[in-house]
Amino acid sequence: MIYLDHAATTPMRPEVWDAMAPFASEAFGNPSGSHGVSRKAKNALEEAREEAASMLGCRPMEIVFTGGGTEADALAIQGRAVGGGGVVTTSVEHEAVLESADFLGRRGSRVVRIPVDRQGMVDPDRVVEAVDASTAVVSVMAANNETGAVLPVGEIAGRVKAKWPQVPVHTDAVQYYVASDISVDEWGIDMLSLSAHKFGGPKGVGLLYVREGTGLEPVLHGGGQELGRRSGTQNVMGVAGMVAAMRCSQQERARFLSNVGEARRGFEEALAGVAVRTIDDRLLQHSHLRFPGFNNEILVIRLDQRGVAASTASACQSGASKVSHVLTAMGYTATEARECLRFTFGWTTTPEEGRRAGKIVLEALR
Repeated sequence: MIYLDHAATTPMRPEVWDAMAPFASEAFGNPSGSHGVSRKAKNALEEAREEAASMLGCRPMEIVFTGGGTEADALAIQGRAVGGGGVVTTSVEHEAVLESADFLGRRGSRVVRIPVDRQGMVDPDRVVEAVDASTAVVSVMAANNETGAVLPVGEIAGRVKAKWPQVPVHTDAVQYYVASDISVDEWGIDMLSLSAHKFGGPKGVGLLYVREGTGLEPVLHGGGQELGRRSGTQNVMGVAGMVAAMRCSQQERARFLSNVGEARRGFEEALAGVAVRTIDDRLLQHSHLRFPGFNNEILVIRLDQRGVAASTASACQSGASKVSHVLTAMGYTATEARECLRFTFGWTTTPEEGRRAGKIVLEALR
């Protein structure tokens, strides 16, 4: 199988398995306890928090460990606006952001979705214009999970802060981190979501960076873990795996960029003339293509039969009969949207796989 669906999930790195192994045996304790077994877990948890913070350029206590990217997004949106404040976001966000915003909208919050152009790009002016004194949070993703379009988060955050310094800016960087370093201060953001399984870590664990001084109402209530921001016994094993994956991603960026760049280039060259690239300013690991006259669901099945894994939309929409909300927001007709496929490369991808996959796609089209 040539696996080209890394945006949905990635294989776990060997280093991640090694980092997680101790927490299945001698360090299995509940980090909220006070005896020796629990102290091992607690110490490991805080060491992981410190390392994650150092890689994002923030303070350890600004890291909140969550059950994944969806929970991190929900905590950022609902945790800020649950009291009735407004939400300003874009029309191409992940469902975790859009559904959280809609949930608040049904309870009286003002929700504004900023439209995008044919390239999936949002106009920073329109974002700033939509913010007012009642806005509780602005949420703009760093890069789109479906198309790979890279949005100007730093510019948007700077301009929002210049006019409304009290309004926090959140970004879903779930797809972004695997290929690029992130500095929360350089971007000027107040909250940031990551999910471990997008860069070689385990499923079911993520984090939310929350800048000191940013008020946040918990979505999960209970024992008050994570400084009262997220109750529930922490998944120490998962956290250790996530931070190991973050470390590997940073250490292997040069190799990743070289291999993935060459793989995508060979893949798209093989399809020149039969596929239309939908996005120009995109993540290196994304190849979102339109095949005019071909149904994407049939093509995905034929590719699977030939040993290539791809997807018709985001993993959260796969199998659904509705058309991608991202492509609809970009102005695609239902017919055009059903001609699009997402191929995403990752840390296991080789340049040769990219070239071979391109030839297999041609065979499937024929």
